[in-house]
Amino acid sequence: MKGMPELSHRRRMLVLAICCMSLLIVSLDTTALNVALPAMQRDLDATTAGLQWTIDAYTLVLASLLMLAGSTADRIGRKRVFMAGLVVFTIGSALCSAAPNLEALIVFRMVQAVGGSMLNPVAMSIITNTFTDPRERARAIGVWGAVVGISMAAGPLVGGVLVDAVGWRSIFWVNLPVGLAALLLTLRFVPESRAPKARRPDAVGQVLVIALFGSLTYAIIEAPASGFSYVLPFAVVAVVALAGLLWYEPRRDEPLIDLRFFRSAPFSGATVIAISAFAGLGGFLFLSTLYLQNVRGLDALHAGLWMLPMAIPMFLLAPVSGRLVGSRGPRLPLVLAGVMTTASGVLFAAFDAETSDVTLFLGYVLFGIGFGLVNAPITNTAVSGMPRAQAGVAAAVASTSRQLGQTLGVAVIGAVLASGVGASSYKEEFVSAATPGWWILAGCGLMVLVLGAVTSGRWARGTAERTADRLSSVEVREAAGVSA
Repeated sequence: MKGMPELSHRRRMLVLAICCMSLLIVSLDTTALNVALPAMQRDLDATTAGLQWTIDAYTLVLASLLMLAGSTADRIGRKRVFMAGLVVFTIGSALCSAAPNLEALIVFRMVQAVGGSMLNPVAMSIITNTFTDPRERARAIGVWGAVVGISMAAGPLVGGVLVDAVGWRSIFWVNLPVGLAALLLTLRFVPESRAPKARRPDAVGQVLVIALFGSLTYAIIEAPASGFSYVLPFAVVAVVALAGLLWYEPRRDEPLIDLRFFRSAPFSGATVIAISAFAGLGGFLFLSTLYLQNVRGLDALHAGLWMLPMAIPMFLLAPVSGRLVGSRGPRLPLVLAGVMTTASGVLFAAFDAETSDVTLFLGYVLFGIGFGLVNAPITNTAVSGMPRAQAGVAAAVASTSRQLGQTLGVAVIGAVLASGVGASSYKEEFVSAATPGWWILAGCGLMVLVLGAVTSGRWARGTAERTADRLSSVEVREAAGVSA
């Protein structure tokens, strides 16, 4: 069976719900873990860099493997890869809950990420091939985005309750029953599908992606403690790996990532917007968690409650954004998202919003509105203009951009914070040390605003149509056995 069989409306809704379960455990794990960072820091005697690695070890491996997972799922079967991801992610969660030290936790987080790489992009590919009507697909993606909002709203509270009542290890226990249930439901109800033409693995491209993401992240995180001269070789590796990708990938018939996608202005814009928005999210959560617990002295539960003004708008506006994309296109939600996110960053950077309950509340609300609006247009733009046979790869690029953004956000903001605050005067210096980080987050919001406006107009849509036509014509010629 090559394509997805035609399903009833009820069956399509069930497939959507099963796919959303995988997103829920991955997203809930991330948001709940952020609340647990201070408890982990005390229990495992971790530095700021150690905390960064507990987040980035996961997102880095995820970003490195998502495109491989997407193309593999298109080749050997999306259901098969999705189920394998659920198994590995659940096993990784169990290992994380039993980690004896920080180093083991980081390794087990990487195991989790191997499973996670086979979940969200493959689930999005399943959704894309299940919901073929553009409006119905936009609504389905809106529901998908709402699950992110649910995890944002529930994650800090669930994490706070578990950390205070049981300990940070219990956060990983939540994934076990949900992962098992999703596995059984997938086995029973999700039909198998794959791309009409199998894509060959691209081992060289995969190694170059891992080298690029890994060396870049390592250089950023370790620079404050080790110095520029120590991380310079890793920065050089990142530059060489990027140059290698740009030279090698266009020369392959079936590359890991088809650089022709980026001839589409909306697709390119969605990629950079995803990196910017999720860099903002990663940095925002990192700074907020450490401030609320280590500076204000709140326990994990009350820190989680303080994040609700950010989480609730995310939950409420994600489906609204999906409907806006379906009815009016991506420009309005992207521009509004950019305005709100920028305003939040400026409020913290220029007016020290942390120091007042009123401005702290307002800053969280603004960021929640902005992020709640941004996710649906990113996903819809990334997959809607591409041939369905390339759905797995296109969805994986969008997901990779999100994870790369979150990785860089935590790495850069954490490095800025670590370079400006000392252990002996942590509380006194935190707000001033965090100010450059808040300006960076405001810049991320401005990037969303500008690109959202530029890459969603008539000219941009024309580039998307021409790109889709070229990709489709190449597929037709290849299917007929003609060299492209």
